[in-house]
Amino acid sequence: MRLELFDYPLPEERIAQFPIEPRDASRLLVLKADGTREHRRFLDLPEYLHPGDLLVFNDTRVLPARLHGRKETGARVEALLLQRLAPGKWEALAYPGRRLGPRARLTFGEGELRAEVVSRGEEGTRILQFEADEGPHAADELIHRIGEMPLPPYIHERLEDPERYQTIYAREEGSAAAPTAGLHFTPRVFEMLREKGVGIAYVTLHVGIGTFRPVKVDNVEEHEMHAEWYSVPPETAEAINRCTGRVIAVGTTTVRCLESAVRSSGKAELGQPVPPRVETARLTDPEAGGRRQKAEGSPLGTENSELGTRVEPGSGVTRLYLRPGDELRLVEGIVTNFHMPKSSLLILISAFAGLEPVRAAYEEALAQGYRFLSFGDAMFIEKPE
Repeated sequence: MRLELFDYPLPEERIAQFPIEPRDASRLLVLKADGTREHRRFLDLPEYLHPGDLLVFNDTRVLPARLHGRKETGARVEALLLQRLAPGKWEALAYPGRRLGPRARLTFGEGELRAEVVSRGEEGTRILQFEADEGPHAADELIHRIGEMPLPPYIHERLEDPERYQTIYAREEGSAAAPTAGLHFTPRVFEMLREKGVGIAYVTLHVGIGTFRPVKVDNVEEHEMHAEWYSVPPETAEAINRCTGRVIAVGTTTVRCLESAVRSSGKAELGQPVPPRVETARLTDPEAGGRRQKAEGSPLGTENSELGTRVEPGSGVTRLYLRPGDELRLVEGIVTNFHMPKSSLLILISAFAGLEPVRAAYEEALAQGYRFLSFGDAMFIEKPE
């Protein structure tokens, strides 16, 4: 399948530079199961959900991971931290990075934070070992103090409140970018969902380098997906396996997490190491009732389910890449933003809803003045009939 099929003209003025206030005032394009489209506000989302449906959110939290510093020569350098490997040790993107080889020394802030390039990593990354007078743990604390929020490169305006690039339920720190579909949710929307009997559950997928790497191959089948760490806690697996309605993913990161969990039964993919993480408590809705049923009446969540839709708790690393023709085994609805042309995220959405319905929806959104990308408007996509 040719990459150009996932291209569309995106005028720069349609890329939202600021988040809208309040969060739930954004627009919502609904792509229904029968292919028809409706134009609403995000606050109307609960109208399209049913008692027994389960909304699953990615509770990852964005690292304040952009650092400005200098090389020993005095030249400016910028580091974007992607993943903590050990105390004070990080995988990062560095700009300019072409001449930033092993043993290069860097300083950040007022010189209180120092780093050495240990090695070159995958996909142009660098492994940095940070130092502070009080040790590597103090270095991590300094990173949080002097680091800036890593807004996407297409956002050129300064964000006054860094928390606006976090979801209100963000808890598990480790992402290089926000799961932006969740930025629209407010306490008011959560209360409306609970009043309607919609369940709430959380997973974690830490967004990595792929957010900054566009699809570059002409044939989308040849694209290699980046690796991202994910976790499904026991209470979420139980809520999914007992769900009587639809499992609806908030964001493409949640889609990848859930579909990876179904395929791996909560185990890391073969040959992919699980990075060290500290697990903390997550919130979940204990009222996500009864066992979910297949259309013909046999229960999902049994060991011999022919589609393998039982979700086991656990963590792992995923490179799952969903393209048109691939079947989503679990997710039956997606809340998402509008994505970049020629991106793996747009390809994923097209795998779920179909290429032509997505193309038509995007064309209509452009014609109707929707705002695009991270701070833009939202879509709710139902599984096609």
